[in-house]
Amino acid sequence: MPTLRLHAALAEIPAPQWDALAGQAPLAHALLAGLEASGCVAPRTGWTPRHAALWEGDTLVAAMPLYLKAHSYGEYVFDWAWADAYQRHGLDYYPKWLAALPFTPVPGQRILGRDEASRQLLLARVLEMVQGSGASSFHLLFPTDEEAGWLQAAGLELRHGVQFHWHNAGYASFDDFLAHLTHAKRKKIRQERRKVAEAGIAFRILRGAQIQADDWAFFHACYARTYAEHRSTPYLSRAFFADHASQAGDACVLMIAERAGQPVAASFFLQGADALYGRYWGAVEYIPCLHFEACYYQAIAYAIAEGISRFEGGAQGEHKLSRGLEPVRTTSAHWIADPRFADAVADFLARERGGVEDYLDELSERLPYRAGEAP
Repeated sequence: MPTLRLHAALAEIPAPQWDALAGQAPLAHALLAGLEASGCVAPRTGWTPRHAALWEGDTLVAAMPLYLKAHSYGEYVFDWAWADAYQRHGLDYYPKWLAALPFTPVPGQRILGRDEASRQLLLARVLEMVQGSGASSFHLLFPTDEEAGWLQAAGLELRHGVQFHWHNAGYASFDDFLAHLTHAKRKKIRQERRKVAEAGIAFRILRGAQIQADDWAFFHACYARTYAEHRSTPYLSRAFFADHASQAGDACVLMIAERAGQPVAASFFLQGADALYGRYWGAVEYIPCLHFEACYYQAIAYAIAEGISRFEGGAQGEHKLSRGLEPVRTTSAHWIADPRFADAVADFLARERGGVEDYLDELSERLPYRAGEAP
């Protein structure tokens, strides 16, 4: 019978064994280990790694990125109201258990394993562990539909949200993609791209080892400025990008906007086997429509050129709809220890799910594609 172990650092698990189960980005060992090595994910920042792993001797058969959280920042599934309700009743909501990819709302497999039986066994063992831990709750964010089914069958409540993804219908070029949009949306996108071009902006696209230390330094300055403009603190440090993200190899894609050879903005993406994941961006000055170009249009053009099947634009932002991204339902799963709060959360989530379905229907009626041409 495999043995369950909790690891205080991903470095305790050999990268080849983890990656054999996880595949490419975004759950690659280099990214998760880099977050820890740089101090972005650490007890002092409210993230205490307790990665769950099933071992047969020295062989890893299943694994899950798992943390004890002292807050709810960096998750993109918001349970602040639940924490507040606990506090108002004199109870501790934190620490809580969280299975997720830190700071990254990318849907995908969270329960890794060599086969389905190993993955289901790991889930059962983790749930047994967390339910006996005395913690308030357990949350698994952005699982696959298969995993969501396992979690629901195990008694967890499902929560739905909305993201916006672009799907490649085999487009030959960006103009080919535009040809599938309505005239009004096609015209708007061309006007926005023209404004950027007329401002003298050109893009330099770098991947993996092509990204140099100066490029990471400039990007981080842009990234930090974006957070400062929203009166917030960035989750990721310059050390993470400079010293660790570059080790993730071709999973990292950096798009740098330049004017007269000088960088003015940058956007950062993760690239997997069949998807491009939009993450962060920033600019040192305001240039009309540059955000749309750097975060969406360049990404779509890159995905078409590279034959990538989809581009995930991340959470929130109905403005993405008019630029060719489509609404996609996302899922998270939640277990609350206290039966009184569990019942209240279950009732809330049932009502919320109905609202999300109505919202998805509304968004689907506003897709920018010509009749019968949505991918």
